[in-house]
This record gives sequence, structure tokens and C-alpha cells, in this order.
Amino acid sequence: MDDELNHRARAVLRAVAAGRAEVTHSQEPDLRVDGLLCSDQVIARQLAHAGLVRPADRGGDGPWVPAEITPAGRALLS
Repeated sequence: MDDELNHRARAVLRAVAAGRAEVTHSQEPDLRVDGLLCSDQVIARQLAHAGLVRPADRGGDGPWVPAEITPAGRALLS
């Protein structure tokens, strides 16, 4: 993913940064925001594959764990 994020990708990153998101541990992670599946899973997966979001709990019990923004993701938002 390049340095230019579209509006939707920035909104997803802001939700993760605000602690409102959960993610699955998988090769193609799913993302929930405020308990609802993210409406654009393509963007959610692009952000994860680009290293901008990740599971906050590496071990995690169950399929869903809190998501966190990475330092690279935070840099793109600033």
C-alpha cells in the first residue's frame, strides 16, 4: 500500500487507533469495528498485509482479538 490512503482506509485506521476494532488471526484477516464486520474487507486486508494494523494480542483466545495500529500506520495518519 502506498503512502496515499483513500478516505475509507483512513477511517478504518482511525477506528483501529481509537481501540474500536477487532481482528482475526488468519492469513486473510477479517476486521470488525464497533462489533460489526467492516464493510470493506478488501481494505481491511490491505491494511493488515501492508503492516499498518495487527492483532494486539498475539496468542489470543477465540477467533477475534483486539486490533492495534502499528507505528507505520500511525505515521500514515499523522
